[in-house]
Amino acid sequence: MNKLNRYLESTLLKPTMTSTEVDLLVREAIEEAFIGICVPPFWLKKVHREIKDFDIQLVTVIGFPFGYQDTATKVFETKEAISHGADELDLVWSQTAYHSGMNWPKIEIAQIAKICHEEERVLKVIIETAYLNESQIQEACLICQDAGADFVKTSTGYASSGAKVEDIALMRKTLSSHTGIKASGGIKTLELAIQLIEAGADRIGTSSAKALMEAWRNQNP
Repeated sequence: MNKLNRYLESTLLKPTMTSTEVDLLVREAIEEAFIGICVPPFWLKKVHREIKDFDIQLVTVIGFPFGYQDTATKVFETKEAISHGADELDLVWSQTAYHSGMNWPKIEIAQIAKICHEEERVLKVIIETAYLNESQIQEACLICQDAGADFVKTSTGYASSGAKVEDIALMRKTLSSHTGIKASGGIKTLELAIQLIEAGADRIGTSSAKALMEAWRNQNP
């Protein structure tokens, strides 16, 4: 296992977030050399200016948090985010289309993957595992992979539950080695973060990144 900070995406996605909180998030990401920092599209330009000289991926969300937007809106959001400096896009897939038995999620992901890859950006797709059974998780993973997603991500943090070790293990078993996994949602302890990584997660999205690093250092002086 690599050093913990190279798995962590420090995340701040709450309705009441302030510029002071964004400043703290940026400062901690620089100090800890996190692999990424995830902020809402509104803050992309500011954060891009502040981390552009550091080896930190700038991540934002598309169609957040429920994926209800139509594809044209998500495409517009994607292009805007890229123009504002986003390196990686975390797309909430069309849950309503998937649960209606439509093929539209794959079509939508493929469109957005094409845009991202033409601009040399990374696409992660959030499937919201809390609302899927095991067979649906496998099906969702394959839809995302076949449509060109670079990562499949567990959760927005707005569902009834977040990342689970057993879900990550199932996703890793289902996906090829070329498709990454981002675990997110409710990851607040070092024990859980390590279990998720050992189960196959390549990234950990968490609002507790700084606390996880402090706990890591206490165990690895």
